[in-house]
Amino acid sequence: MAKRLLEFGDRTAVAGVGYTAFTRDSGVSTLTLACRAIMAALDDAGLGPGDVDGLATHRVGDSVAPTVVGPALGVHDPTWHLDQFGGGSVSHAVVGQAALAVAAGLAETVVCYRAINARSEFRMGGTGRGLPVSPEIQFQAPYGYVAPPQQYAMYARAHMLKYGTKAEHFGHIAVTQRASAAKNPRALMRTPITLDDYLAARWIAEPFRLLDCCLETDGACALVITTAERARTLRRPPVLISAAAWGGGASHLSGGAADPTTSAAAALAPRLYAQAGLGPSDIDVAELYDCFTYSVLVQLEDYGFCPKGEGGPYAVSAGRLPVNTHGGFLSEGYVHGINHIAEAVSQLRGDAADRQVPGAEVALSTAQPGYILPATSALILTKG
Repeated sequence: MAKRLLEFGDRTAVAGVGYTAFTRDSGVSTLTLACRAIMAALDDAGLGPGDVDGLATHRVGDSVAPTVVGPALGVHDPTWHLDQFGGGSVSHAVVGQAALAVAAGLAETVVCYRAINARSEFRMGGTGRGLPVSPEIQFQAPYGYVAPPQQYAMYARAHMLKYGTKAEHFGHIAVTQRASAAKNPRALMRTPITLDDYLAARWIAEPFRLLDCCLETDGACALVITTAERARTLRRPPVLISAAAWGGGASHLSGGAADPTTSAAAALAPRLYAQAGLGPSDIDVAELYDCFTYSVLVQLEDYGFCPKGEGGPYAVSAGRLPVNTHGGFLSEGYVHGINHIAEAVSQLRGDAADRQVPGAEVALSTAQPGYILPATSALILTKG
């Protein structure tokens, strides 16, 4: 076991989680979604808005800032807040930064949230509102090459060409996650699918079919972060934040990555594991960012669960590792990373009902692995 570099997990914890329903048309504002999820998370922890002195979120012009959410909740004088620009790549960095703020004494109770009306209002990638997410879009738009499925498809194809990865490998991930979603009452898509269903689905951007792609979802999710000591006095069993890491990746057009089949997670993973004093063999359950099936496959490799190039066969064999036990973005719903962390918390608290992983004590939850936007982040959580 690696030597622990920081006593991160001994100081901060997730004390509550909250969700709205995941739908195709919420019928309410993004602000309403954020407030509902935050109130649910506070209730889960046995707290109220008066206990909150910090708020944190990430967004790409499609959500609502802490400076708006705070007054709506009655939190008028937060001692710390974070409004991070960025997509799923920074979703776990937001929680890590909240934990640092708590550990440093800048705040005692921080709520991290993500709210989005991605199905009925603004798509995360920017379509529907004329707001470019990145200046690099100007170099893609003339070629009609702007959508995330198109961009990720190029990385997936590179992996297929280099390692012989097959469509069936991607399909197995989609089928397995749908089977998990069938046990999850929150999931948007609960009807089981077969590999034949996957192969019969329409093309989106080769090699991706419809079932390779995450859902566009209206919904919100929130997490309450506080000190580990205080969390132990609250309503729910605490889940310790044992490691939090974030770092850079390769920009899609200008980053100059030498090997597109290796994501930024490969560089981040050693720092994350060293911080926790753990390794891949210690992980009991993994919630891996699944904007597309390929992102799961490449992270199985880059977080060290199998050798490089063997992510496809590992996924088919199911390995030893339960992955995306809630159905993930492919089947539960896409709330941009935060619902992965919330599921990891449920697994470690032992309240995941029919999808519970027996004896789960250590969970890995990850952000978008650093493709397209040059950033990634991840957490290791442990049972308190």
